[in-house]
Amino acid sequence: MPVAAYSGPAEELSGLFLQSCIPYAGKSAALRQWAARAKLPEVPDPARARFLDGAPGKVFDASNAAGKFALLSSDDGICAVVTDHAGDLETAQAMERALGEAGIKFRLVIERDDKLNPKLHHREYLAARSARAWRILAATVRDSVPGQAMLTAAPE
Repeated sequence: MPVAAYSGPAEELSGLFLQSCIPYAGKSAALRQWAARAKLPEVPDPARARFLDGAPGKVFDASNAAGKFALLSSDDGICAVVTDHAGDLETAQAMERALGEAGIKFRLVIERDDKLNPKLHHREYLAARSARAWRILAATVRDSVPGQAMLTAAPE
């Protein structure tokens, strides 16, 4: 699956998402094998537990010269990638562009601010390619300064 050249944290996050979560959502053992082949180190507790909000699973450090990135693999098969510095609109545009370039058809099904924290913005998508389908959530901080962003995939 070709990944566009890096041009910012949102594109880097989207590239990691396309390489990890899209092929391995719902397949936690295979995702963890991919992370090991990619030489991504596991994040130890207590950081692992914070990333997963106490859920069982593994977290891998995917940080590189472009910034801090984490790959989350919950035991139930949900996969997510996180960064601490990507803009709201840039993250959505980069992910949509990456999905389109990979031949994945998608549609935005809901877009809303978080009810408890209006600075958090959620975009939910349904996506499919061939016989695979995903539910994708893009969660970002809506602010003038880029903040945390998370892309999550679960099999549909």
